[in-house]
Amino acid sequence: QVQLVESGGRLVQAGGSLRLSCVAEGRTLSSAYMGWFRQGPGKEREFVAGISWSSSTDYSDSVKGRFTISRDNPKNTVYLQMNNLKPEDTAVYYCAAATSYISSRTKSLPRHYDYWGQGTQVTVSS
Repeated sequence: QVQLVESGGRLVQAGGSLRLSCVAEGRTLSSAYMGWFRQGPGKEREFVAGISWSSSTDYSDSVKGRFTISRDNPKNTVYLQMNNLKPEDTAVYYCAAATSYISSRTKSLPRHYDYWGQGTQVTVSS
C-alpha cells in the first residue's frame, strides 16, 4: 500500500514563496507520473503541475513561470516550489501518483491518478 504525505503548507503573504514536499511511503514511485493538484474553497480540484519519471514537466497556465515541480527519486519525494504567490493560489494542495500510462490529455484529470495524499493547506494573504 502506498501512502503519500504532503508537508510545507502554511500562511504566507502575497509575493512570498513556499516549498511543498510529498513523500511516498510503502513503495517506490520512481516510474510514476507525479502530480500536484489544488482545491480552493467552493472550487473543483485542478491540476497544477506534473512530472514524469524522466523529469519532463507540465504546468497549468495559471502557475507557469512561478511554480517549479521536481523529484528526487532516491528519496521517493516530489517537490513544488512556489514563488510570487498570489491570493488566488490559496487552496489545499494535493500530491498524486499515476502508476499507469498517462497521456498529455489525461494528466490533468484527477480520475487517472491511483494514489493521493491528505493535502496541505496553503493560504496567501493580500
